[in-house]
Amino acid sequence: MAKVELKNLKGEKLKDITISDSIWKIETNDDCLKKMIRLQLDATRQGTAKTKTRSEVSGGGRKPWKQKGTGRARAGSNRSPVWRGGGVALGVTPRDYTFKINKKERTLALKSALTYKYTSKELIVIDDIKLDTLKTKEVKTILDTLNLAGKVLFVTKEDNPNLYMASRNLGYAYAILADEINCLDLVNADYLVCDEAAVNYMEEVLKND
Repeated sequence: MAKVELKNLKGEKLKDITISDSIWKIETNDDCLKKMIRLQLDATRQGTAKTKTRSEVSGGGRKPWKQKGTGRARAGSNRSPVWRGGGVALGVTPRDYTFKINKKERTLALKSALTYKYTSKELIVIDDIKLDTLKTKEVKTILDTLNLAGKVLFVTKEDNPNLYMASRNLGYAYAILADEINCLDLVNADYLVCDEAAVNYMEEVLKND
């Protein structure tokens, strides 16, 4: 079984805790992880881009000039794609960029992302992440104490409004609940800081998948 240090907010080691190999130490699958990240990114796309075809552009109701005898090229409408102000040929239309991925792939992708955090020593487990106030300097103090640089993702089991409010003004610290954990946030973060309850919750949810 894999082990990780359990610390307090002062950075002091309390003990070693055992975490599940089937979640934090699996054989990673980069294809599933990449697919899951692409799904999340595609889901954020609005898909509202639209161009008008020749049938949607106003005008062009009559033939610009007769077919023969003018010396000019044949033309049936001044809204043809080859004309200035005409419609767009093969232009973009509104579409849904999302696609489906089965449950096993989702679970494997999430476990792979968690495994990368553990094997890269980017997983920090805290006994309890409780802030007395919602001031941003409290989060900065925690990051300095734990010697964490870069983007940090805080994950807690229970709702933690002080942590959320204190970290939201920082562009490099984010706080989410354990049931909101996802591959994109994990990959974007340089460090994953969880409370012990969040680790237990994730293991309980993922152990049967």
